[in-house]
Amino acid sequence: MIIHDRVLQDRSAVLAAVGHHPFARHALGRAVPARAYQRDGAVLWLVPPEYGPAGCAIGPAEPALEICVALAADGMLQPGQRLHLPRHDRGRLVDRLAVAEHSDWDFHWTDTVPPAQSDEQPVVRLTDADQPALAALVEESFPSSTSRPGDPRVVDWYGIRAGDRLVACGADRSQGDIGFLAGLTVAPDQRGRGLGASLTAGMTRALLARHDMVGLGVYTHNVAAGRLYRRLGYTNTLPLSSIRLA
Repeated sequence: MIIHDRVLQDRSAVLAAVGHHPFARHALGRAVPARAYQRDGAVLWLVPPEYGPAGCAIGPAEPALEICVALAADGMLQPGQRLHLPRHDRGRLVDRLAVAEHSDWDFHWTDTVPPAQSDEQPVVRLTDADQPALAALVEESFPSSTSRPGDPRVVDWYGIRAGDRLVACGADRSQGDIGFLAGLTVAPDQRGRGLGASLTAGMTRALLARHDMVGLGVYTHNVAAGRLYRRLGYTNTLPLSSIRLA
């Protein structure tokens, strides 16, 4: 039997429990949580598989992990499923829950339009005609990206051109009422020229025209990207760990 203080039955209850945190607003999107659990200040919600990771949590790490362990024991979490959880050391789950993958990342967000960048290059919304060049750029410059042409989670693609060549791109993966940038990348031979700043600033402005906040995620080992995003106003941070169950 799952140990919990309270079971939350709908999206509005989850958002109220976490103070309408931007991460929860983004992660839930318009999804109706299948179930949500609250324990000792942590809130963990499960969503149907078509909405992405099986579950997400906000709050203290230990009670969130306790909920995960209990859900797995009850068969409500299955091998291969992914979850976004409060930041924790992988060792905290040894002998409690089998984990195949573990990665640390930060969810950053802003509600402020970034300043114009020196030598900023124009960012344009891409069209279907750009799909071959877009696919080639992602494959060359960011082969591990989870945002690809044809991904149904992508609302729009944006990019920067040098002449006829696409040299930078990023995906608008906004959900619900939160804008979200993903898959930002620059061609390897064009790096160091400020295109990453131009792309991030231009996309942020475009999404803030439609949303009150814009978020993005960055792995903790990508120190340079994290520094760039903070410089552009993404100074709010939620430390997270993503796991895939073995």
